[in-house]
Formats: sequence, structure tokens, C-alpha cells
Amino acid sequence: MSQTAESAGPHRAPTMADVAQVAGVSHQTVSRVLSNHPNVRESTRAEVLRAIEQLGYRRNSSARALVTRRTLTLGVVACNPTLFGPASTLFGLEEAARDEGYMVSAVTLRRFTPKALEEAIDHLSEWGVEGIVVIVPHRAAVAALAELRLPFPVVTVEGGHSLPIPGVSVDQDLGARLVTGHLLAAGHRTVWHVAGPPDWLEAGARVDGWRATLEEAGAEVPLPLVGDWTPLSGYRAGQELAGRVVAGTARRGATGVSAVFVANDQMALGVMRAFREAGLSVPGQVAIAGFDDIPEAEFFAPPLTTVRQDFAAVGQASIRLLISRLESGTSREAERVVIEPRLIVRSSSTPS
Repeated sequence: MSQTAESAGPHRAPTMADVAQVAGVSHQTVSRVLSNHPNVRESTRAEVLRAIEQLGYRRNSSARALVTRRTLTLGVVACNPTLFGPASTLFGLEEAARDEGYMVSAVTLRRFTPKALEEAIDHLSEWGVEGIVVIVPHRAAVAALAELRLPFPVVTVEGGHSLPIPGVSVDQDLGARLVTGHLLAAGHRTVWHVAGPPDWLEAGARVDGWRATLEEAGAEVPLPLVGDWTPLSGYRAGQELAGRVVAGTARRGATGVSAVFVANDQMALGVMRAFREAGLSVPGQVAIAGFDDIPEAEFFAPPLTTVRQDFAAVGQASIRLLISRLESGTSREAERVVIEPRLIVRSSSTPS
């Protein structure tokens, strides 16, 4: 092996030609090693790999893309990435893409409008992504996506929509049924609900599952309170519910508030704070359950019963579905993957 590469100066990155000079081979041989070509002697391959390590060579992705017509980059479009669900979904997608040998370029939007989504897709197209995953948590996102002509394969996440686009989602309806059924089985005559924003598809599905479970059990269906996913909105709903608890205990035989299903854990935190300030014990006087199983949920006081969404499974299914479309060249437009959630029972719903 040659010890120096005259063309490799200290102020620029080493090139494939520098690697070839140090290894004492041709430019084409270096290219074959980088492409893992079988027709390279092991001793030669070892020389080239040593030269790569010595020089700190990194292959130029743009040059590779020109040769292979592959960038091995996927795009993601997300909205509200500061919320637990979208943030966890984005992380799951990035991890799954890396496991499959792809990198991710992400665009986050403040609002999902047709113009904003079109601009995001244009940017991703200019960056050379091979396909995209669009996280569509609310109705505006679905409406925006429906108006666009998509230049490459697309998979949606969290959709629950009727668009002719492949998608992956968690069964929100089932999650709500599990938690509502758990509370009814504990002996509560009905279950109150603090819902998420009406324009969010997940919030609507959780309301549907909660209502259907109560109706099937012949239980009263209270009018749901509505929050915006934040602890503050849960706190305000909790203040109203606390008033109803007190009023219910004053009226013998009335169906009061003894169990509450909150549409996410962060709002549940606010509800629990309001109950504590009102002197109500959880679960002694009121049982509470949330949704999402955020990392802090098991450290609430008391630990929160909730519904766990497997965001890693969502990411894996979404990326594999997108890659299958890239490799097969077929649309398979009707394909849907639904991930089942899991009920996590803790002491906020079950007296110790």
C-alpha cells in the first residue's frame, strides 16, 4: 500500500482517487469495493478498506445517487411535532428507516393546508427523497392531502381516513373500548370523557369507542367535555367534573361522576390536579384513566391507568410499507396496517 496521496491536501475531503492511490489500485476497483461487488479479491478489498480508514474517506451521496439512481432517503411531513403522539411517531419512523438502511429528511408544519403541504412535498422532492410518510392526525391534513398530485410513493400514518393511499394507524377505537370497558367492569355506572380537539381524527375515534362501549352496556352516555391535549385544558375540565362529583354526592340515587376517561395522559394530569385541589381522592372517589402511556404516566400520583400505543411498531410498519412500494413499483392503494393498542392498568383506576 502506498503511504501518501499527493492529491489529498489538508483542506479538502479525500476523494475516491485518493483512496485508489493510497491502496495502489484503480479508481474502478475502489468503486467495486464500495458497491460490494463480488469480483474483488479479498486481499485487494482489505487494502482498499484500510486506505478508506486511513484517509477518513466518506462516499459522496450525490455522486452515488447519479450512478445508482437511489438516494436511500425518505421524507416525512409532520404537524404539531411537540405533542407526544406526533413526536413519538416521528422518532419511530426515523429509527425504523435507519434499521432499513435509509436516512430521513423531515419537514414540520405549523398548520396543514394544501399550500403548506404542497410546498413541503416540493422541498422533499428537491432533496431527492424516494418516497414520503405523511403524518395526518387531523381532518385538515386529510383534506390537504386529497387535493394534491403526489410525485412519488406516499404512506400515511395516524390517518383513519378513506383516501386511496396506503396507511398505518393505531386502533384508537379499540383503545377507547378497552379503557371504558375496564372502568365499567370495576363497577362504575357510567364513564365520563374528556375528549381531544374535534378536528383530530384520533380524538374522534376515541370518542366513538367510548360512546359505543357505554351504549352496548346500556349505560348513560354523558356529554363529553372537550380539551386541546394540554394539561391546562384537562385542569379546567377537571374543575367542572369536580363540581359534578360534589353535586352527585349530595343527590342520592343520581348518576354522578365516579369514573373519567381522559383522551390523553397530559390532560389527565390536569384533571388529577383539579381533583386533588377539590379534596377528591383518586381512585377512592373518582377513578381516572388516560391514553398514550407517556413516560411520566407511571409516576403520576397515583400512577395512571392508560392505553399504550406502540410507536416503534407504527414506524416499522410504515417504513416497510413504503419500501415495498418503492421496490415493487405497484401502488397497492387500499393496503392498511392497523396496530392494536394495549391497556395498562395502574392504581388510578383500581383502589389498592
